[in-house]
Amino acid sequence: MFTENKISFETITDLFGNADNEGRDYLYEYEVYNLLANSGAETPPAANLLPRGARFSDEELTSMPGDKTVLKIVSPTIIHKTEVGGVRIVKKEPSKIRSAVRGMMYEVPENYAAYIERNPDHGPEKYKGFHGEALVKAISRDLKGVLQVQFMPPDSDSFGNELIVGLRRTREFGTIISAGLGGTDTELYAERFRKGQAIVAASVDMVDGQSFFQLFKNTISYKKLAGLTRGQRRIVTDEQLIECFESFIEMGKYFSPSNKDTGFVIDELEINPFAFTEYLMVPLDGMCRFSKAGQKPLARPVQKIHNLLHPKKIGIIGVSATRRNFGHIILDNVLAEGYEKENVVIIREGCSEIDGVRCVPDLDALEEQLDLFVIAIAAKHVPDLVDKIIELDCAKSVMLIPGGMGETEDSKKRAQQVISSINAKHADEDGGPVFIGANCMGVVSRPGGYDTWFIPDEKYPKDRTAPYQRAAFISQSGAFMVFRSSQCPELNPAYMISMGNQTDLTLGDMVHYFKDSSEVDVIAVYAEGFNDLDGLEFCRAVRQAVMNGKEVVFYKAGRTPEGKTATSGHTASLAGDYMVCESCVQQAGAIVARTFQEFQDLFMLAEKLSGKTICGDRLAAVTGAGFEAVGMADSIQSDDYDIELARFSGESLKAINEILEARRLNSLVTVQNPLDLTPGSNDEVHAAMTEILVADPAVDSIVIGLDPLSPSMHTLAEPTIPAFSMEDENSLGNLLIKIVAKSEKPVLAVVDGGRLYDPLRDMLLANGVPVFPVCDRAVAAIALYTKARTRTEVIRLAHGCD
Repeated sequence: MFTENKISFETITDLFGNADNEGRDYLYEYEVYNLLANSGAETPPAANLLPRGARFSDEELTSMPGDKTVLKIVSPTIIHKTEVGGVRIVKKEPSKIRSAVRGMMYEVPENYAAYIERNPDHGPEKYKGFHGEALVKAISRDLKGVLQVQFMPPDSDSFGNELIVGLRRTREFGTIISAGLGGTDTELYAERFRKGQAIVAASVDMVDGQSFFQLFKNTISYKKLAGLTRGQRRIVTDEQLIECFESFIEMGKYFSPSNKDTGFVIDELEINPFAFTEYLMVPLDGMCRFSKAGQKPLARPVQKIHNLLHPKKIGIIGVSATRRNFGHIILDNVLAEGYEKENVVIIREGCSEIDGVRCVPDLDALEEQLDLFVIAIAAKHVPDLVDKIIELDCAKSVMLIPGGMGETEDSKKRAQQVISSINAKHADEDGGPVFIGANCMGVVSRPGGYDTWFIPDEKYPKDRTAPYQRAAFISQSGAFMVFRSSQCPELNPAYMISMGNQTDLTLGDMVHYFKDSSEVDVIAVYAEGFNDLDGLEFCRAVRQAVMNGKEVVFYKAGRTPEGKTATSGHTASLAGDYMVCESCVQQAGAIVARTFQEFQDLFMLAEKLSGKTICGDRLAAVTGAGFEAVGMADSIQSDDYDIELARFSGESLKAINEILEARRLNSLVTVQNPLDLTPGSNDEVHAAMTEILVADPAVDSIVIGLDPLSPSMHTLAEPTIPAFSMEDENSLGNLLIKIVAKSEKPVLAVVDGGRLYDPLRDMLLANGVPVFPVCDRAVAAIALYTKARTRTEVIRLAHGCD
């Protein structure tokens, strides 16, 4: 269908230019075929425009090959032509063609008008307010004529034998390519089939033809086209599909909002469907919308994020001298983290000091440039203050704490005023300060030695001396970050960063910073929406972080229409298409969580297992509780993951049986996977089985249930009976800590019991053992984590990384 290196970008640009000169932002269908011909297409059908009112000779009407011809209405407003009688196949006879054309010019406007009357929300904006005969006349005026197209009969009319391929410009991720089941029921297929089975999508900047083809191979469409289903024969080669995808990707890259050298951007290009005849890909319908390339966003001085996260001098405005307002709580937390008072200054008129920290009356009184300036005043005062900061160049980075900066319609004007001032300064050589927020809850930087959260210690006590993890937690929602951190104190990342509204610094900027950071191995991100094209920058940063050996865990809010509406009203960033977001971020190499619980679990696994080796997806499950054995077996598959139960090696089976016989458990235990050891097995038996499976080359990961309520197990802190003490050197907790420390493989623990067993969980977590309260969560988490780690290894190999 397509041949390599045959794309004529100049000719395609001329197509857009000619249409633009006529006041159009779309191509007619015959122009789309012309575009395909200049993109390397072998077989765009012959086409001939029959303009409205023109007369044609018999020879002109019958010049195309074949016994039949296809007639299609040409209108800038009618996209779905078939539903309104805008497509007809007739015998290639002059009288038949003329008759059909005349009928279409009258019947199509009537049919389309009736459709709009029934579905007013689906009608074009230009027809709003028209009804009855007036609507019919308005539609009729827009008809340009009829396109006569060569009839090329497909090899089969069976389900799945049509393919849709398209490009679409998105606000967040730039140009996206998609492919899947084509035809008039494409939307229905996408809704009804499981995720990734009907349609796949990817950013053209993150894939090539070959890698997108690998995604496409998972679809029902590929299985039908390749003859992999019963009664089906192959009707297209893999090479044709790869060349087709490569051509679309290259066009998408060139006519992209991120390409500074293009004059036009493809907003939407869709061929639906491609049909197949004698191993030819034949486009049967096509549409294209485009726009003129806009101005590219200014670069932000992102190198100053280092000043934001590791400040030597901090200033704060908004600290009350008489009450514990947000500003005063921020001051308390900065000092509680150990930041030196002499390196902090408060902007407050009428005070010489507050809590031993020096005050100055205004920004003009500052003696030196601040690394970080924290703004904790009412939103209405922020625009003037931002202008003053920029005028004096008194800070390298600024933290905008207040809300009321774009979350609502009423505050958008104020937010835009601030953004305009910031962007104007970014155009200068130095770029001015970088801003985080607004609606920012603050930043905790353990390496930077400060904490600007406005949550008091009484509400969220922190162990500020505990060792922190080599991780960064970046969240658009400060509340999400606080709740997760409060619920899972074991996460304890080095950095916790509330991004807020992304008035200036974005999620993409922050991941770009951490991709090269020597302080972190794991980057966890909660996102509600991306700024324009920042989804693409985010994906590029994720890809580079993964190639640098880091792990990225990601959760995107706004997955449903209702959730999307809720997020857009929360942090003032537009929420986009979840399927596109999930697909792009996953292909970049991130571990994508579907729920808050999964996010916590995967974040914890990434922290604990980033240094472990993932060799495959063969799981060994061990427990002393029968229900856990069944539960683990039941949890190895879902729509989003699957993991297989390992077949133990002969050496492992022999070693397991020897231990069971020595302990007289062989009559109670069936050696299989999951391995149910029964409540009669003690700590040492559980530990011995784990050690055997860690050494088994046929096992890639282990989940072990500690059976905490069993009288045979040492699982209690400070028990009245020493035989239950987890402090015993031979308790499973202590033995497991040693096993995990030496193991290159992931070993996960399950402690399914009440709060009485929290000390055991805490001991294991503090010593690097991932712990789960229930077995199905553990299996799901290691399955998702294994799948994601395997995908990142493929990415690293594909890009030449060790």
